[in-house]
Amino acid sequence: MKMWSWNVDKFVEEFTVGDDYIVDKLFVKYDCKASIAHVEMLYKMNVLNKEEKEKIIAVLEEIIELSSKGKFEIKMEEEDCHTAIENYVIKKLGDLGKKMHMFRSRNEQIVTAIRLYCKEEIEGVINLLKELVSSLKHVKKKYGDVKIPGYTHTRKAMPSSIALWCESFIESMKDNIKLLKFIANLIDKSPAGSGAGYGLPASIDRKFLSSELGFKSVQNPLYVQNSRTKFEADVLHGLWHVMFDLNKIASDIILFSSDNFKYFSLPKNICTGSSIMPHKRNPDVLEIVRGNYHIIKSYEDCMKGISANLISGYHRDFQLTKKFLVKGFKIVKNCINAVSLVLRNIEVNSKLCKKDMSKELFSVEKSYKLAVRGIPFRDAHKIVSLEFS
Repeated sequence: MKMWSWNVDKFVEEFTVGDDYIVDKLFVKYDCKASIAHVEMLYKMNVLNKEEKEKIIAVLEEIIELSSKGKFEIKMEEEDCHTAIENYVIKKLGDLGKKMHMFRSRNEQIVTAIRLYCKEEIEGVINLLKELVSSLKHVKKKYGDVKIPGYTHTRKAMPSSIALWCESFIESMKDNIKLLKFIANLIDKSPAGSGAGYGLPASIDRKFLSSELGFKSVQNPLYVQNSRTKFEADVLHGLWHVMFDLNKIASDIILFSSDNFKYFSLPKNICTGSSIMPHKRNPDVLEIVRGNYHIIKSYEDCMKGISANLISGYHRDFQLTKKFLVKGFKIVKNCINAVSLVLRNIEVNSKLCKKDMSKELFSVEKSYKLAVRGIPFRDAHKIVSLEFS
């Protein structure tokens, strides 16, 4: 059942709905939670009596259960989860179900569902990053004492170690966690009760809704709509930071496990083979991680681009951005798991690492030794450089 009374051209309907009814399956749980809070508020306002409230909430909880089992259907003609949920409640409860939409708009519903979804997903990413830090600590504990060449300009530069390499990413992952927590706090504003973006001609208790849904504060009604894609872009930017580091870890391991280095080696069961070359053991899992960095960056760019040059208020353009958020979280979580798996199974060839610690790596140390004996550093630098000319 549509929420308006006229028929829309079939092509227009399919074109405007797109894949929204598919993407929205992920938001069913969150929209039901927001609807339960809304029903509690309607009861508080005496719009619903206790029995009516309990009946509607029971059906909403039923939908959450069906959704968790993949059994709640959103039809294309329903467009999104909000209409599908309302239709289901009306089908179950008749005219009582029609009362549920009092004092709300689908515009606020989707923002509320997205906001709840992001808060939960960010927490999930943070937990995975903590596991990744544990994987890095595992490598450090096992191989931290192994010395390896450090590189600048992809040329040997100065001595480094597995410990230094691990610690650099441990510190960065902790920064990523701080950033994600900051973003989670930034978006922790309740859109519920904001209507279509201009408030409602009724005295509703938005603070009650905010408290029921676990938000820290209530958001200005118009800012609810104006923050769409802005907050989502912030979330994707946080995910970009994670992928920036995963890309570098992947690039390092790919290079230093290659035949020309062999500092690292990957077990056969996490490598893939070749359809033509029997000897190949390919680090495809890391190459996919490396490539996905660019996908996440493109999602952030799309999120920012789609919302540009739009006046204040809601626009249907926003619908196009939900999939970038959903896909972004899925990709990043999979990539964190992939890198954690690799790190848990990686081996370091300490003999080859030691063999590759050639004398040019110690040129700076040699220059400093001359300098502390009284030779000006620039002269010491020239003296030592002659050995490698």
